[in-house]
Amino acid sequence: MFGSFRIPKGERTMLQGPITSDIIIIGGNSHVELLDLIACRLGVQNAGCAVFHTTNRETVVEIGDSVRGKDIYIVQTGTKDVNNNIMELLMMAYACKTASAKSIVGVIPYLPYSKQCKMRKRGCIVSKLLAKMMCTSGLTHVITMDLHQKEIQGFFDCPVDNLRASPFLLQYIQECIPDYRNSVIVARNPGSAKKATSYAERLRLGIAVIHGEQKEAESDEVDGRYSPPTLPRSRTMDVSVGVPIHPAKEKPPINVVGDVGGRIAIMVDDLIDDVQSFVAAAEVLKERGAYKIYVLATHGLLSSDAPRLIDDSAIDEVVVTNTIPHELQKMQCHKIKTVDISILLSEAIRRIHNKESMSYLFKNVTLED
Repeated sequence: MFGSFRIPKGERTMLQGPITSDIIIIGGNSHVELLDLIACRLGVQNAGCAVFHTTNRETVVEIGDSVRGKDIYIVQTGTKDVNNNIMELLMMAYACKTASAKSIVGVIPYLPYSKQCKMRKRGCIVSKLLAKMMCTSGLTHVITMDLHQKEIQGFFDCPVDNLRASPFLLQYIQECIPDYRNSVIVARNPGSAKKATSYAERLRLGIAVIHGEQKEAESDEVDGRYSPPTLPRSRTMDVSVGVPIHPAKEKPPINVVGDVGGRIAIMVDDLIDDVQSFVAAAEVLKERGAYKIYVLATHGLLSSDAPRLIDDSAIDEVVVTNTIPHELQKMQCHKIKTVDISILLSEAIRRIHNKESMSYLFKNVTLED
């Protein structure tokens, strides 16, 4: 199996229309390879934009070409150096804004802090803060891909196009997984069941859901010996003083709902970062009789010692797109494969620039996708 799955060579620059000369594409240090691929597909040059750090770690942005009255597209994604990525994006956008650019579109394949989109205890909704900062810096449009929660689009005060990578991953399943008809799509947890269902319906396959968590040691089990005595209950509940405390959730031992015996198990998710939960799920699937296990995700952060854990696990292959650079992880683990999605971002840029409808890129996309 090859290391990366790309569009055939004859289709690499076959976008559906011309690009005029008043477009400028720049980018920071987050993903230079993706920036070059997009510029190559559009047939434009990467404009001269230098982003570097001084000795005291301050970020400096210098745009070499004139951007006055031009349409600017800034390609910057989230990586493990997330805070520098954000600062570079904000400074590039603000530099273009103060230089009288006509429009500034942020091409952010993986939106940083997208997992922090809900209020937790005394924290804050970081995605909302980041959206405000981006719009204030000068972004007039945002192109992203597979947001962790689709509702994040509502945090922005500018249009947001949330593209989908699923057509590329579905194509990979059909063309690169032998005997994929004998597969079952697996949701790693009930929260990802909608995504798994969407894949299963498009491929005409079955679905399985993993529920619960790994069983603890016997000494940690609650056997009821310390439970309070039972009290007589009336037919009318009498609430005592104060508001009753919400009971804590206790997950049952990890279990697979669905048949995976003698089948190929394909786990799907939007992000793979800490792989321990994927590894634990793969072990359970192997115990239930799955003879081959794939993991497909849009964004492959693969932090910490993820390559080593994947290499030592029951997972046969991890397939991610190039929204996030992971060349170093691929060198450390031969199981990691890449799907190139630069043609989708390029077509989105071309359509926005030519003021064409974006509906073609969302054909057959439902609310569950």
